[in-house]
Amino acid sequence: MEAMRGMADDLPAVLIVAAFALYLLGERHAAARRRHSRARRARQRSLAFCAGLLTALAVLSPPVDALTDKLFWAQMIQRLLLLAAAAPLIALGRPWVSLWRPFPAWIRRPAARAITRSPFFAPIRGLFRALARPPGAWLAFSINMVFWHVSGPNDLTLRNGYMHVLADSAFLLFGIFFWNQVTGSSRATSPPSYSRRIGYVASAMLTNVGLAIFLAFAQHPLYAPYAELARRPGGITALADQQIGAGVMWAAGDLPFAIALALLVQHWLAAHEATASRMLGELVAGSPGGGWPARAGQPSAPAAGPPLETTPPTGSATDGPAGRRGGLSGSSGTAWSLSTGGPGPDGCFHPAQRLGPQAFPGVVVLGTRRAR
Repeated sequence: MEAMRGMADDLPAVLIVAAFALYLLGERHAAARRRHSRARRARQRSLAFCAGLLTALAVLSPPVDALTDKLFWAQMIQRLLLLAAAAPLIALGRPWVSLWRPFPAWIRRPAARAITRSPFFAPIRGLFRALARPPGAWLAFSINMVFWHVSGPNDLTLRNGYMHVLADSAFLLFGIFFWNQVTGSSRATSPPSYSRRIGYVASAMLTNVGLAIFLAFAQHPLYAPYAELARRPGGITALADQQIGAGVMWAAGDLPFAIALALLVQHWLAAHEATASRMLGELVAGSPGGGWPARAGQPSAPAAGPPLETTPPTGSATDGPAGRRGGLSGSSGTAWSLSTGGPGPDGCFHPAQRLGPQAFPGVVVLGTRRAR
């Protein structure tokens, strides 16, 4: 039994080292085919993947892994680091092609053909497609988090080494699927919009908070293996240990989600600003006879077409300052309200002919309205 427990304890380290070796071989094969240096973003992805593997190796090896048998808060730290540190780093690294590349072609091709076409692998393909989409990834992430904190499954991980490895692998695997959607690293589907990603992360954060509240306000120890210990490091009680673990989950567990939310909001606002700037630029460039004056060394923009011919409306007109007209209204037809510009001698409107970038804030097209 002890020998089997030792093999189970060594299994995560063996798998992590094997993944690292495959990744290095795959990167070496890719470097042999390249004729130029790697891009900066590719180097950043490699660093992220290596950092994720090192994080997983650190929390799945002694002394952290050994401490999880005696302290619930140590187990909570281990799972949070797998779920919210190692998993997003691996997702950012996008190592899947490099992990597949070291295998020879006579293995890769038949294996790829069987996985993508064989009816035997149809259930696995369906499960992968579900996990590669935001609803499936979020559901698996949340169910996995709640399931392994139920008394029965969690007690089993403390008494059986292989169940312990299975639980840690599930936290890392479903964490990768979850963070793939947040980082836009999923190759199976197009990345969700920033607003959807914000709701996606916020809802997962609520699951984490709800579970932490349940653990913090429990009136008795929920996990028998911890409660049965005669002594534990620090001399704390089983209930105090459980409450400390809930505090770690609540405070430290929410930190990665809060950082992700802040970054997503920043990118969302930047995307909206870029879209608004582009639309305003198109509006000015498409105005009759308008467009920005050419900068030094650049050709002038072509004319946007003939000016808009307008029959002067009948009715009253409100005169602004000299040489400007604040608005036009007529008994029928459409009235234009512009902050500057007005009809020329030929009866044509030229609202932005002489505006430069420094005067752009003064050009506000208020739209059209039907005259009453």
